[in-house]
Amino acid sequence: MKRISTPRRSASLSAQLVDSLRRHIDSGGWPVGTRIPPEAALIDELGVGRSTLREALGALAHLGLLEARVGDGTYVVASSELQSVMVRRASAAERDNVLELRTVLEEYASGAAALRRSEDQLDRLKELLADADAACAGADVTAAGDVDALFHRAVVRASGNDLLVEVYDHLGTALTATLGGLPWDAVGAERHASLHRRLVDAIEERDEHGAREAAAAIVRLTRDHGADAPRGAEGE
Repeated sequence: MKRISTPRRSASLSAQLVDSLRRHIDSGGWPVGTRIPPEAALIDELGVGRSTLREALGALAHLGLLEARVGDGTYVVASSELQSVMVRRASAAERDNVLELRTVLEEYASGAAALRRSEDQLDRLKELLADADAACAGADVTAAGDVDALFHRAVVRASGNDLLVEVYDHLGTALTATLGGLPWDAVGAERHASLHRRLVDAIEERDEHGAREAAAAIVRLTRDHGADAPRGAEGE
């Protein structure tokens, strides 16, 4: 069988720049949600021409990692192609299916966290609970949603399962983007906070069953809250 010849030509400068910027994004150099530096600053920093930079940024936008917003700059919207794909896939899925997926991941992770968490990880969860209470007290829906996402990622990390952490890191943005953040009334907000405290208490007590139950209850509350929201409220 005839063998495929190995290409000898080195990658173009723009292709090298794409790889470099992808690694920078993946390593957290530009976190998701960050507006990247303006074009002139990047040209000076990277030592490349305007056309090379624009070609590289265009390629990253095509891959779903960047998004150019007219009059506002270019933002990082995903840390990898997989995350970008998952955001699009979750956005096209039925809400109940997304919630079921979240239940599977977070219920297992919460039980594992109860068995494996470190003291530092427990302290981080308590710190995020306090941050969430402060955001809710200030009626800052966006901040509360951001803290909630950080909280659940911290629970998954406390599970000690590196593969689960990696999968959830890719899916976390998709779940958050799809479920969105709806304003809670006083009763719902207190129930939401109470379940999160119950989850942290179970993790602290190394109560695997209690942690799994609390995680599942949080997702059920989120499902019921979305179902009760006025039509058109989601995504506003």
